[in-house]
Amino acid sequence: MRILMRDLGGNGDGRILAGALTGRKVLAKLVDRSSTEPERPEPVFLDFKEVDVATASFLRESVLAFRDTIRRRRSNLYPVIANANDVVTDELKLLVTSQGNALMACSLDNNDQPFEERLLGDLDPKQRLTFDLVRKRGITDAAELMREYGEREKTKVQTAWNNRLSSLAGMGLVVELSQGRTKRYRYLFAEN
Repeated sequence: MRILMRDLGGNGDGRILAGALTGRKVLAKLVDRSSTEPERPEPVFLDFKEVDVATASFLRESVLAFRDTIRRRRSNLYPVIANANDVVTDELKLLVTSQGNALMACSLDNNDQPFEERLLGDLDPKQRLTFDLVRKRGITDAAELMREYGEREKTKVQTAWNNRLSSLAGMGLVVELSQGRTKRYRYLFAEN
């Protein structure tokens, strides 16, 4: 799913997305557009194509609030920032970094296929390691990570890996796949 943020901005031509109030209005539109739940996990691209500026207050009340709302309801949608220019990207980085948070970003080609995937924000070193391992492996679970990397990281407890993976899924950085009582985690852009 691809949502053009410029079209939701309301005021003028949508090139400048500013203010908390506008952000809340856009949040309502985002929630409405994502009300149909897909059967399988998929990214929802918040496309900032042709948006020149988006303020921190707008981004906090729209993008971050949307991501948190979607993840709280354990949706199969995973918000990703798409086609954001350097100004918007810098504002997002400052916002998520100040909160100890992160978002996925990418560019989209003419067929809506992602490329230049990147992480915006900062993760603590253990979360970053876990994210990088999921990205490298494509799909994994806490037991596999503990067996292969536990000694090196001095993390012999599977719960630590579960907590990190769950936290990454809560931020929408990895996809959580339930298989009975077992949970596996897939890199957001890995092939299904």
